[in-house]
Amino acid sequence: MSALSRITLSLLCAIAAQAALAQDWPTKPVKMIVPYPPGGGTDVVARIVNEKLSPEIGQPIVIDNKGGAGGSVGTAIAAHAPADGYTVLLTLSSHTINPKLFPKLDYDAERDFAPVSLAAVIPQVLVANPSLPVNNVAELIAYLKANPGKVNYASVGIGSPGHIAGELFKLKTGTQMTHIPYKGGGPAVTDTIGGQVPLLFVSLPAALQFVKQGRLKALAVTSSKRTPSAPDVPTIAENGGPDVVVDSWYGLLVPAKTPAPVVAKLNTAMAKVLAMPEVKEKLFAQGAEATWTSTATFDAMIRDELKKWEYVIREAKITPE
Repeated sequence: MSALSRITLSLLCAIAAQAALAQDWPTKPVKMIVPYPPGGGTDVVARIVNEKLSPEIGQPIVIDNKGGAGGSVGTAIAAHAPADGYTVLLTLSSHTINPKLFPKLDYDAERDFAPVSLAAVIPQVLVANPSLPVNNVAELIAYLKANPGKVNYASVGIGSPGHIAGELFKLKTGTQMTHIPYKGGGPAVTDTIGGQVPLLFVSLPAALQFVKQGRLKALAVTSSKRTPSAPDVPTIAENGGPDVVVDSWYGLLVPAKTPAPVVAKLNTAMAKVLAMPEVKEKLFAQGAEATWTSTATFDAMIRDELKKWEYVIREAKITPE
């Protein structure tokens, strides 16, 4: 047998082995790492998706919350997990922010992951404790300028979409606020309701129920247009502020070198789950829009955002605290 024949045979055997793996996968429970604590927006979306994704793939999916460092702790754990399809990562758009903010991460957002699909797209929302004497963005800007440096705002962590939104807001309005990073949406929302911090930029799912209850005031969403799940909440631009657009996304990734047939099988499962009316309705109730993408589309989006956030972080002079 010639060398070329041996190489060809080896490739055919590898392809056959991957196809067999995809056909058999999964034969045991799958771990879904959520790099934020329970109760936050990422956790909420993960549990809604997981409820239908588990029966779709025929095995339990166990959610493992690994919060810390703006999502970097759990993401690093996922990056170094075996690439066998039994560890997946359900994360949000800080995945494309952190690499430009923290130059010494223990993973590479492009090299160490294979994108599967988006799960949902959602705006950030700027909410305030009811005691803060402002009712819209124009009033907030005036209040901040009258009280420079005296107002704190919270986010789910350094480098989170909420942090980026807050710093862009400061940059474009010429105001001063102090960023208070939390380790997830749950704790940040709780302290904003309690008055420990007066302002919060957070994903809409984490705050929407408390806005409806009147425990938080929604001043604006950070999307380019109003979201159907909260149609009464204006954008920052139409509520007296500058054009600050920071949409969040939630998506599913796996460790790099996970067999392509397994990734394809996961992508197909996600397509079915995100098309289910009950999943759409539950995500919609949380302020999120169910969004499936091909693996190629998701990969291109990640690469584009890595470049975009590098520019924004540099212009806003955002650095780790």
